[in-house]
Amino acid sequence: MAKTYHIGLVGGDGVGPEVLREGKKVVDAATRGFKIDWVDYPYGGEHYMKTGELLPDAAIEEMRKLDAIYLGAVGHPKVKTGIIEKGLLLKMRFALDLYVNLRPVKLYENVPTVLAGKGPKDINFYVVRENTEDFYIGSGGTVHEGTEDEVAFQIGTVSYKGSKRIMEYAFELCKEKGMNRVTAVDKANVLTYVYGLWRRVFEEVGAKYPNIEKENNFVDAITQWFVRKPEWYQVVVTPNMFGDIITDLAAAIQGGMGMAAGGNINPGKVSMFEPIHGSAPKYTNQNVINPIAAILAGGMMLEHIGEKKAGANIERAVEEVMKDGKVRTKDLNGTSKTSEVGDEVARKVAKLVG
Repeated sequence: MAKTYHIGLVGGDGVGPEVLREGKKVVDAATRGFKIDWVDYPYGGEHYMKTGELLPDAAIEEMRKLDAIYLGAVGHPKVKTGIIEKGLLLKMRFALDLYVNLRPVKLYENVPTVLAGKGPKDINFYVVRENTEDFYIGSGGTVHEGTEDEVAFQIGTVSYKGSKRIMEYAFELCKEKGMNRVTAVDKANVLTYVYGLWRRVFEEVGAKYPNIEKENNFVDAITQWFVRKPEWYQVVVTPNMFGDIITDLAAAIQGGMGMAAGGNINPGKVSMFEPIHGSAPKYTNQNVINPIAAILAGGMMLEHIGEKKAGANIERAVEEVMKDGKVRTKDLNGTSKTSEVGDEVARKVAKLVG
């Protein structure tokens, strides 16, 4: 009997449902020897405005029993910035302890990059972002609010345990992918307490991997090196806030947000996969957004649940479609619709599956 996986769908806001629809189409085309039971969830800006509900605890408990979660995008122009992001996306990350944010940074053949003289052989690395600590824990406040004496503060927290587990993940990923260098990002020359601890833990964990080269980069330095010499990087491990920033830069050099997939992972437990772009509300229902990031996130999801061949087939299909260059959206200098890209990748996947 074929194994059945239970996967939650959270379309979210804006173009989220559109790209997720194409990702689901491709994932369905990749299934062979297993089945997927899709579980729809309504959560996002529209649902919040209608019901006042963001992500109830009961939904979190239900999600714990799933094999994975597939997210489109969140963020609604009629809802104050931060409400949905904190009440839905961050709540999911913290409640399910999705402490790894995994970002493959890969430039596919025949996809344009903003970097002159660079190609696919130069841009192929991973960013491993710690996903549950740093300045995202929400510890802070204001005093004298609404006056000229108002002061706001936010506390960034880095723990030994949190640092250790993300660095172990990064080194194990380096081994698994046959790479030999891990770069740790920090700002330990100024923020000496939090990132001093981060750096010490990196040295401790790194000592257990004598065959892997270790190096430290300050966050300001790595931004310019991503542009000047991306071919140097293999696995980059970074605290939460810095990771949030540098992965947008990484997306730009791999062809744009429409090409950038991500996984929010708790190894061995339910994890969530998504395109890293936002909800892009001005493009909603226009059928013009690039769905490749969502499709690649679906491939990552299949790999995570143990269907590695199916995940590899999705990436290979994307590679073939990008190389052909006949079906591509406006952001990649094409004229194809979102649904046409999904159809073509799904067709390629079905052919690979046989």
